[in-house]
Amino acid sequence: MPDDPDAPSLDRMLDGVAPRLRALRTRRGLTLAELSEETGISASTLSRLESGGRRPTLDLLIRLAAVYRASLDDLVGAPQIADPRVHPKPFYRDGKAIIPLTRSNPDVHAFKMVLPGHPPEAPVEQRAHEGYDWIYVLSGRVRLALGDDEIVLDAGEAAEFDTRVPHGTASASLEPAEVLNLLSAQGERVHIRASR
Repeated sequence: MPDDPDAPSLDRMLDGVAPRLRALRTRRGLTLAELSEETGISASTLSRLESGGRRPTLDLLIRLAAVYRASLDDLVGAPQIADPRVHPKPFYRDGKAIIPLTRSNPDVHAFKMVLPGHPPEAPVEQRAHEGYDWIYVLSGRVRLALGDDEIVLDAGEAAEFDTRVPHGTASASLEPAEVLNLLSAQGERVHIRASR
């Protein structure tokens, strides 16, 4: 069977990886040193990958895709022929079930979060980091702590805030609550615990 002349060649696809990797890192606001720390790939190797001086191996692409939350197809620019639906894989952090709803948007990440029941008298843990956050309460009631202030959001209510302000969310009762969360790429990076 002859090759399809319209199909992108492997060489052309691999040549396009370098600018894609550089653009992803720039959009995420990462330095080569920070990316090296997150991936375990040396800064010099990352630099050569981004300049086109080194061809990426599968091992390197897998590690970069994990940090960027992108698919390998997105990194190499493979044509989109697959099902566009997102098949989320939940993970857990601080007792919260987090379900990613986006695959590879480098600027905004969407999540559904299930907040476990929380004693009303217990404080809401707060953190601060770069970025911007938006939440929408799907079910239940949610305590949103912003610095020294705290409000309760009911189902159907939304809030948006600068994540450099210490903030945290918890269910407002012993029952779980569900929220949609849109987080800028900078906001998804390492959280820094803030003192109250």
